[in-house]
Amino acid sequence: MTTRTTGQRDRAIHGALEAARWAPSVHNTQPWSFAVSGDEISVRADVDRKLRMGDPSGRELLISCGAALFTIRTALRCEGFEPIVRVLPDPDRPSLVATVTLGGPVEVDEHTRDLGRQIERRRTHRAGFTDLPVPDRLLDALTREARAEGAKLTPVGSPEAVEIVAALTRAAQEAQSADRVLTLEVIRWARPPGSARTDGVPADAYPRTAPHTDPHFPQRDYAWRHEWGVEGGQEQTATGVVALLTTRGDTREEWIAAGQALQRVLLLACAHGVSAAFHTQALEMYHLREFLRQEVCGHEYPQMIMRLGITFDEGSTVRRSLPDVLD
Repeated sequence: MTTRTTGQRDRAIHGALEAARWAPSVHNTQPWSFAVSGDEISVRADVDRKLRMGDPSGRELLISCGAALFTIRTALRCEGFEPIVRVLPDPDRPSLVATVTLGGPVEVDEHTRDLGRQIERRRTHRAGFTDLPVPDRLLDALTREARAEGAKLTPVGSPEAVEIVAALTRAAQEAQSADRVLTLEVIRWARPPGSARTDGVPADAYPRTAPHTDPHFPQRDYAWRHEWGVEGGQEQTATGVVALLTTRGDTREEWIAAGQALQRVLLLACAHGVSAAFHTQALEMYHLREFLRQEVCGHEYPQMIMRLGITFDEGSTVRRSLPDVLD
């Protein structure tokens, strides 16, 4: 292995920042910004994009930033550089999520390349899935990916447990829909058809009328009394595999680790043609999240509820430009 030139390092940093824009985030808020100083990338939480009602602690914000951090790590490795990461390096700068410094050259393995190829392909799904099964071998691989980042991914096998998770999701969605302030916060991140905004959830990113899965996992009501959404998808009614992403503790470091684990899982799933639908409603209500922790998650802290499955629908998304996220 040879020493990289300045041009190669600059291209690697630019590519990593371009890639980080495509990380998943709650409501596609993209709550991050980046700064570059020499060979160091700073990942910062953009608190102006935090959900002040749905995410007052900033847990979902830091999970989103953790996903962007893992994306940077993966992109740098794909360029042949070892990323040296410091998480929450400065207690006096709480918005500084991490710094990533370009280390020495590394040989890129095919697994990392597979993950890197999915960064711009991955899409969030917001409806049911086809009846095609998710292979058990892939689920095992996804659990190993999460474990590598210090989190635990548990496919929920028991029908009774799946129904509990679905019921809590329904209860949370109904309660939040009745809360005017929470509803307005969700609407803030919903994009009407033809909008030129480069954040939030596009109107063509979810079905106009989503058929119920069994058990039913409701989606957010981004349309809110409007005839937004796309036609089709009525034949996709399977729930898919319900999975819980958990951590042993509930610190800011573990929220960031959960975000890195989430993105690692999503990229490998995407490489095998599997998509994910997210359901964070119950996790935004303390008593429901605590019930999940004690009764379903073995006293680990639930950080994400998702459904994994196969769909033939092409998802839509938007991202802010690189100049918009650079400080």
